[in-house]
Amino acid sequence: LFLSKMKDLVSFERNNEAHKLLKQINQYLEQESKFLPRPSGLDAIEAILENDDCVSPKLRDAKVEDLRSLTRFFGCSTETFVLAVNLLDRFLSLMKVRPKHLPCLGIGVFHLAAKTIEEECNIPSAHDLLRISHCKFTVSDLKRMEKIVYEKLNGEFKAVTTLHFLHLYHALVHCHVTEGKEFLILDRLEAQLKACNCRFVFTRAKPSVLALSLLTLEVENLKSSDLFEIILRIQKHSKISHCDLAYWRELVSKCLADYSSPECCKPDNKKLVWIVSRRTARHLQNSYYSVPELPTIPEAGCFSETESEDSCEEMSCCEDGLSNTPQNDAEGEFFPQDLLHQSKWQNFCFQTQSPF
Repeated sequence: LFLSKMKDLVSFERNNEAHKLLKQINQYLEQESKFLPRPSGLDAIEAILENDDCVSPKLRDAKVEDLRSLTRFFGCSTETFVLAVNLLDRFLSLMKVRPKHLPCLGIGVFHLAAKTIEEECNIPSAHDLLRISHCKFTVSDLKRMEKIVYEKLNGEFKAVTTLHFLHLYHALVHCHVTEGKEFLILDRLEAQLKACNCRFVFTRAKPSVLALSLLTLEVENLKSSDLFEIILRIQKHSKISHCDLAYWRELVSKCLADYSSPECCKPDNKKLVWIVSRRTARHLQNSYYSVPELPTIPEAGCFSETESEDSCEEMSCCEDGLSNTPQNDAEGEFFPQDLLHQSKWQNFCFQTQSPF
């Protein structure tokens, strides 16, 4: 009797949670069209040739790859990346942007997304973003760009994105999954979504449809009839037609297959290297390169009192020597931070880690 009551309680809690999720899905379904890029603007971007002085689909995709690298480098969330892409696409569909202004726009939407999503302590500073990205414009230029984006998008930054639907659909599936059944891995789904965001074709997909397409592919890979039944219920509730789902599911499948192919550039996970230019090396002082000779640790297993005192004295001298070494103020400030960050970013950009 006790076990029966516990099962009923668990069932009630699951049903209650599922009801909340369905209610949230309904709210997002009503709002998703509001945050889609303008179709006529996307048509204009597709018509742009590579030699035209406007942002083409290829340039847009390259900039989104940069945003993905920035997200990883600064440790920002997937939500920040997805929102930054949404802001970028919505702005590009409203305004004609020249390629020379695209770097400033990319940094601007990323900074705006980070300020919208991340906690204050995790928001990269404008100075750091410009320094890492090797951009030639100034902090003032970046602030002006952010103001333009804010005005053109009417300050509507809390957009309903594919990630919102992906999280809700994933949670809804798990509300109906009994113990011992297959589970969908959310991190894997998020990684696949990032790969899709890097393709211009998915700028036209409704967030709800794209999220369900990703889930459907995963369920097909698991070959679970129970999960597939849940997906069908979600599809019906979201009023997504079989035709739309089949169309976008096919494009998602092709995108993920291309990304996983040997022809696609993948990271080799190289360690970040601190690279020093010749010009900088000439100005560096010897203390940056010299390694103090520390006392040898005896292998006998213990120090005598005399050895211990001598060792402490020698180590103290070395530390004082390093701390008292005069430094060039300008070079000292630049080298440890700016140069280190720049070299990290240069190496980091070549690490396109496979997301799944």
